[in-house]
Amino acid sequence: MANKGDERQGGVEVRLDRLGLTLPPPAAPKGLYRPLVIVGDLAFTSGHLPVAEDGSLVRGRLGEDLDQAAGQEAARRAGLAILATLRAELGTLDRVRRVVKVLGVVNSATHFDQQPAVINGCSQLFADVFGPEAGIGARSAIGAPSLPLGAAVEVEAIFQIETG
Repeated sequence: MANKGDERQGGVEVRLDRLGLTLPPPAAPKGLYRPLVIVGDLAFTSGHLPVAEDGSLVRGRLGEDLDQAAGQEAARRAGLAILATLRAELGTLDRVRRVVKVLGVVNSATHFDQQPAVINGCSQLFADVFGPEAGIGARSAIGAPSLPLGAAVEVEAIFQIETG
């Protein structure tokens, strides 16, 4: 896709390679849901958990087991998992027109209040991959006392895509 003033220079897939990013294998659902649902030109992802390079789940609670930097990396890893699902379902990330909305949930100790800074790990990844215009959308970041499987974060997103 060629946007006016295309910040992605040659497409998202080329930019992904240029950034040296490797996507994990798309995760299989861990319950009764679909990892991605497309309605019109919108792609809705289910919540994705952070997968470490060795394939293990990044677990822990921010403010107890993990610091803010580790949380940002966990959010980045959840973002990579989202990109893997998008690529598997769409065939290419070049069909993504823009990030519409990101929701990040952070496994937080009661005193931890830096959830937005943690979810910046995912938001920065999307900005790097899709460019500052297309890669930054609306966002919410909240804390929770626990997450599925003890994950450090869970992130879901909505993307506008090219159809047909």
